[in-house]
Amino acid sequence: MTAAEQSTPVHGIPCWVSLMTRDLRATQDFYGAVLGWTFRSGTLGEGFTVAHLDALPVAGIGRIAPGLPSAVSWTPYFAVEDVDATAARVRERGGTIAVGPIRLGPGRGAVAADREGAGFGFWEGRTPPWSFGRDHPPASLELRTSHAFDCAIFYAEVFGWASEEPGGCEVGYAYRQDAVVVRQGGRTVATLRGGGDASSPDPRLRPRWHIRFPVADLEAAVGAARAAGGTAGPPVDSPADGTEAVIRDPDGGIFTVCAYPPDAA
Repeated sequence: MTAAEQSTPVHGIPCWVSLMTRDLRATQDFYGAVLGWTFRSGTLGEGFTVAHLDALPVAGIGRIAPGLPSAVSWTPYFAVEDVDATAARVRERGGTIAVGPIRLGPGRGAVAADREGAGFGFWEGRTPPWSFGRDHPPASLELRTSHAFDCAIFYAEVFGWASEEPGGCEVGYAYRQDAVVVRQGGRTVATLRGGGDASSPDPRLRPRWHIRFPVADLEAAVGAARAAGGTAGPPVDSPADGTEAVIRDPDGGIFTVCAYPPDAA
């Protein structure tokens, strides 16, 4: 990804998703088979690659350093103007900082958890065009948490949502979806809803950010995941989000695939 292909996103908007894994090559093979991704070297150094679909950047996949204990999970990143100030706001509001702030390639970032333990990251600097400058982002974000309104206040205070700044994010309640919806420029960029269970031993049910990747053929993606060594639940119909299926890759990373919306197919 060259500097010319990067942009500075709006403060508070989701700007990237990333997965850290133990076996980079095997993980690339899995996501290539399931989602049709190809991979190029990124700007964050050796062991980090950028996944592309139709020549556009989709996600980052990196290798966990040997001997470093780390859960394999998909993490959404939000753009910020000042990573240090954002880290301070996370701590002030009861969240925790797991990594950073640290310099990574062309920017600075950190990985954190909200008050209910859902992991997320934030990034100061330029990024590949992701949820901005595209008709349809390559993924959608949904936070499943125990207390959606409480979490909405946490993230709004951390990222300046609903600040009424020109071009910033707006927060509202969608009655039909029974969810808090974050919009920027008239588009939904994140959804927060209840349903998470902090006491559940199942990581799919604990408070977490779900990363949804749209696919043209849901059944084919589920079949490819199983054939490539992952596990997948059966496709289910969601009243708000259409048909979707939860997949776990061979290294433990959990994500969701969903059918393309009719206007994006």
